[in-house]
Amino acid sequence: MTSEASNINEKALQYETFINDVLRRDLQRVLEQRDGVYEKISQYLQLKNTIKSIQESDSKELKTDVDLGCNFYVQAHVPDTSKIFVSVGYGFFVEFTHTEALKFLEKKTNQLTEYTEVLTKDAAKIKANIRMVLEGLRELHGLKDLPETRRREVF
Repeated sequence: MTSEASNINEKALQYETFINDVLRRDLQRVLEQRDGVYEKISQYLQLKNTIKSIQESDSKELKTDVDLGCNFYVQAHVPDTSKIFVSVGYGFFVEFTHTEALKFLEKKTNQLTEYTEVLTKDAAKIKANIRMVLEGLRELHGLKDLPETRRREVF
């Protein structure tokens, strides 16, 4: 094997390592982050539907099951449904009226939706980079098959 072919193989290995160690890991991280945001949006929409159901039923009190974690539920009795506590992040809860909660949820879901669009664009950029590096690898592998005099012309 000539030193030129060895250099091409070494370059190809560097590109493959870059794809696997950096780009694919970055893509997976961005997609997992986006999935987490979609999950939050889903929870907010579920809460929005629950608030609307409470408003429509015009009930002053409520019996419900509360998830304590690990799918362990207890029954709860809510004597006054006119206000609701909403998690606003970092372990903080804010007491809202139904109208205030719905406004908050609308703003929050819009904000999170915009963030998912950013993450989707980031994922697309990373996928494009992976395709570009793979194309470079194809070119390098194609050069290995060329006669040495033709390789010099390409470089």
